[in-house]
Amino acid sequence: MARAETMVPHNHLMAGLLGQRDELLRLVEDAFYANRIIVQGNRITVEGPEAERVARLFDELVLVLQSGQGLDAAKVARTIDMVREDLRPSEVLNAEVVRGARGHTVRPNTAGQKRYTDAIGANTITFGIGPAGTGKSYLAVALAVQALQSRQVTRIILTRPAVEAGERLGFLPGDLMAKVDPYLRPLYDALYDLLEPEGAQRLLDRGTIEVAPLAFMRGRTLNSSFIILDEAQNTTPEQMKMFLTRIGFGSKCVVTGDVTQVDVAGGRSGLVGLEEVLGAVEGISFVRLTRRDVVRHKIVADIVEAYEVAEGEVADSRRGAESTPPDAR
Repeated sequence: MARAETMVPHNHLMAGLLGQRDELLRLVEDAFYANRIIVQGNRITVEGPEAERVARLFDELVLVLQSGQGLDAAKVARTIDMVREDLRPSEVLNAEVVRGARGHTVRPNTAGQKRYTDAIGANTITFGIGPAGTGKSYLAVALAVQALQSRQVTRIILTRPAVEAGERLGFLPGDLMAKVDPYLRPLYDALYDLLEPEGAQRLLDRGTIEVAPLAFMRGRTLNSSFIILDEAQNTTPEQMKMFLTRIGFGSKCVVTGDVTQVDVAGGRSGLVGLEEVLGAVEGISFVRLTRRDVVRHKIVADIVEAYEVAEGEVADSRRGAESTPPDAR
């Protein structure tokens, strides 16, 4: 039987590692139920078929604690997933994207989020595609704030399509910006969280940060800017081409979207199938996030998974119907 050990260097780390009433230890035991975990003082001994992997998991969790972060059930669960994929959770969870208002540090919480933030740093245009709750928009705004603060760019431009840009929008009160403001509210929320409302409002008033509907991008060339197109699945192919050709010198662009949530009229999404067109272009990266990258309440990941299963069953039934000869129907 395989056997491995982990020595926790300081007594105060043990409580954070095991959790209140050993709740975090029980999570690890449940995840690796075929192994026996023995805790004696600061020594953790693992016996079983995955002893080396479980010991490495504890080593990684200790590194996270030593960085000053706390552990909870969600973070331990994500760390278990990463160790099973032979990744280094400490490198993911200890990476700092930006230090926001009131000392709040924004970090990737999953391996997918780390790939996403690394891709944004390395490419001119990055497409972040995945379900709700994966941090696509929030991390993009955080990196935009970091780029502005480090003077890599001189302004941030946040945009998204207003799906109901036709008749229904006309019934809303106010000018055009007032009408589309509800569509842009999630971007404001991320800004206010990172910069506090007063700091964000000052930058908005100066025009250093611009939040505008996608229609406002037509005819412009955006130099030295960090540009984020949110909810890109609701662009048409023509709008997507228009947007991507606005990018000027010294700019970086992030496009986020969820291809399962297309609301654009006729279902002609400018995001669907785009990787086949642009995937080989140098400086462009496509990162796909999954339910494993959902960092909201666990029920959100479960909902995403349930929809994926249901949609897969519908697709299978359609393929079966199409393959059935007409005279057999």
